[in-house]
Amino acid sequence: MHKTSARLLALLSLLQTPRDWSGDDLAERLGITSRTVRRDIDRLRELDYPITTVKGPAGGYRLEAGTHLPPMLFDDDQAVALAVALQTAATGTTVAEDATRALATLHQVMPPRLCHRIDLLRITAVPPPAARDTPRVDTQVLVDLSRAIHTREELRFDYARGSSTSADDVRRVEPHHLVTWRHRWYLVAWDLHREDWRTFRVDRIRPRTPTGPRFTPRDLPGGTVSTFITSRFRGNDGTTTDWPCQGEVILRLPAADVAPFAQDGIVEELGSRHCRLILGSWSWTGLAAAIGRFDTNIEVIGPPQLATAFGDLAARYAHAARTTRPETGPAR
Repeated sequence: MHKTSARLLALLSLLQTPRDWSGDDLAERLGITSRTVRRDIDRLRELDYPITTVKGPAGGYRLEAGTHLPPMLFDDDQAVALAVALQTAATGTTVAEDATRALATLHQVMPPRLCHRIDLLRITAVPPPAARDTPRVDTQVLVDLSRAIHTREELRFDYARGSSTSADDVRRVEPHHLVTWRHRWYLVAWDLHREDWRTFRVDRIRPRTPTGPRFTPRDLPGGTVSTFITSRFRGNDGTTTDWPCQGEVILRLPAADVAPFAQDGIVEELGSRHCRLILGSWSWTGLAAAIGRFDTNIEVIGPPQLATAFGDLAARYAHAARTTRPETGPAR
């Protein structure tokens, strides 16, 4: 009995490989006869594994998708990878609770050697700090949007504006991708009325039914959704991940003091008390303000737009200093 069970598990492991297996190939890999392969295939079918017979000169077998999820077999590396992925998903995601339950189930049935490996690899995914007003997204809305993306059907929805006093917009789009960015879900779509690519916050979307006609997907600017989203949130046109404004300065600070706060900037050590900083932003004024927070003397290398932005900020700050209201004490 033990030998038969081990053989069935080995057969199932082979069938889970995404390919067609002939009876002779399976018999050779398992060291059994073709007749035994047929009997074992019948046993797996009795256990509700959807194994179909492949027609052809040699015949064969394929494990298909069924109507429910049967028990699955993972090798050691797959089990460890799955556990690490679930640990990551269990932190601050829409499916965090389900991921936690799935991880507990997986850990319960793992042999001690794998539990030890996973305990050594135990990680804590620390997401960026969430804004206080980070909204929860309706899971059903995610499912509805995903279905429209998969079937390539035009989508109509009511889109709430940022102001609570504004009326909702009715949008008609070709949906392309669902993405997450800093704790928020976004829909990337081609807006049919504005004839341009747009990103919509999913928490503001209320889908309408039915969906529209099918469409042929357009090429996304930048080639990948990652490039497009990064570019758009940096104030660019979607084709490049570079910041639209990038400047170079010398700071009177050690590189070690600047690097932890430079985000994606480039810091080059010039001496014990000097460093070069190359940084980007969505505007020249925003870039000047970001560099000014290092609270040290600054020498602008270029471009001229950055020096102009520092001059504009200096005038604004000087005006603010002259117009500061005197303290009036607490209200009674």
